[in-house]
Amino acid sequence: MTTTFADFAQRADYSLLDSLRQDPQATADGQDHRPRQVFSGHYVPVTPTPLPEPELVAHSRTLFHELGLGDGLAHDDHFRRVFSGDITAAQESMRPYGWATGYALSIYGSEYIQQCPFGTGNGYGDGRAISVFEGVFDGRRWEMQLKGGGPTPYCRGADGRAVLRSSVREFLAQELMHALGVPTSRSLTLYVSGSETVRRPWYSPNSRSFDPDVLVDNPAAITTRVAPSFLRVGQLELFARRVRSGAHPEARNELRMIVAHLIERNYRQEIDPALDFVDQVVELAELFRGRLTSLVANWMRVGYCQGNFNSDNCAAGGYTLDYGPFGFCELFDPRFQPWTGGGQHFSFFNQPVAAEANFQMFWASLRPLLEGNTEALARLDAIRDGFAEAMGQALDAMWASKLGLITYDAELVQDLLQLMVASKVDYTIFFRRLSEIPEHVSALQESFYLPCSEELEEQWASWLQRWRARLAEAGDIRETAATMQRVNPAVTWREWLIAPAYEQAAQGDYGLVRELQEVFRHPYDALPAELAATYDRLKPREFFNAGGVSHYSCSS
Repeated sequence: MTTTFADFAQRADYSLLDSLRQDPQATADGQDHRPRQVFSGHYVPVTPTPLPEPELVAHSRTLFHELGLGDGLAHDDHFRRVFSGDITAAQESMRPYGWATGYALSIYGSEYIQQCPFGTGNGYGDGRAISVFEGVFDGRRWEMQLKGGGPTPYCRGADGRAVLRSSVREFLAQELMHALGVPTSRSLTLYVSGSETVRRPWYSPNSRSFDPDVLVDNPAAITTRVAPSFLRVGQLELFARRVRSGAHPEARNELRMIVAHLIERNYRQEIDPALDFVDQVVELAELFRGRLTSLVANWMRVGYCQGNFNSDNCAAGGYTLDYGPFGFCELFDPRFQPWTGGGQHFSFFNQPVAAEANFQMFWASLRPLLEGNTEALARLDAIRDGFAEAMGQALDAMWASKLGLITYDAELVQDLLQLMVASKVDYTIFFRRLSEIPEHVSALQESFYLPCSEELEEQWASWLQRWRARLAEAGDIRETAATMQRVNPAVTWREWLIAPAYEQAAQGDYGLVRELQEVFRHPYDALPAELAATYDRLKPREFFNAGGVSHYSCSS
């Protein structure tokens, strides 16, 4: 058990800084906080901006124990200083600066540079995310990144801060997604400033506005997110664009270096290092396709909507990365999209298509490394061409598992989805009640937002009869029910229950944040009656169309 900061510091091992290139125009000390163009190199050394008067809101006991860290470390002065942005507290073996990375943006396969203030794409990247530590714990490599750690060269003129509201959301969402068994970045700590506030657009109390209608001062906060790496599809895309445009003589080599680093960081257990590099690249594409299709199927399984699934929000390691404009579907709607800036193309049921567009950019980024090798290019292209089929197979398997079926039944699933829309069901409550394998629709009606008509009751009766007949073919119904309950959670994210947690935290009361941590730890377990009365119920009417709850901007 690591209980002192000195012991923690000894875990440091900076593979990214040691194996990739820093921006040759960067400063030596990391004092590099003004927006500027970054033309080459894989990272920019940058020091985070400390939170004044940092106070611990919460830490992840689950991740602390997984890393072998004592819970008391979250209160250690040096630990608190580093993970609230004061890198001067770094000790021997640690670097005295953090690092930020550039990446490109594409939306549905279209390249964009409009978000870059220079109109070139060379100013787009980690604007307020600064990695401060990389180390090995129990044989596994983890990178630790401050969200809200202050401005970097990529900040595009912003303040580099995150508000407590969005920091609480990201911290809790990562905890829940991990407990749900969905691959994700992880939460380490959440610190809030006792004196610094930042102003953002948000919603006034009881607002029915679509867009934020007031400016709100919120405490500045830093949440530390943890992942095997923070390499994104957009990063590979940036270096591939530079190869195609001949941006500089080392462009192709820098692309090769970051792809090799991705393999080493995220795929080495599956890719034989003795293979020729060309073969490793092809294998990387196939493995990433498998991870990405599985990830999106898992999102659909638990009702998660990414909201803004651009290439820069798509982790090249195949896990959920960025928790900004996300939400969880309550009232079932295939077009569910919580983010006001997202549009239907990033809605709940469109996520498989968005994933395919991101994979297209990943594929295009690898192709320059295989130029001249027609056999390898043909294999790479075949992997790209097979994405839709692989995605379909992952989704079919997911729907079969939610229904306790051994094999997918397209007609049964499509009929069910139509009934769910017509009956206005709550996605999580419905599938949890269905996991009890009821004989009559009456057992499901507590998941309906409206009373069921006589015609719908008849349709449900017919569907349940067909479904139960399929289950009877599969074997013991009690075993099937238990299996379904391990797939269909009893607990989900409900924004109207999260909002009070971050509102109370802004007043210095962290009790509800920590209660939600506990509720989210075991989301497949039935809740005790006293917690179920709060967390296992339909969304109250007053929260429909409520700004900041049913929909929200990414003002974080």
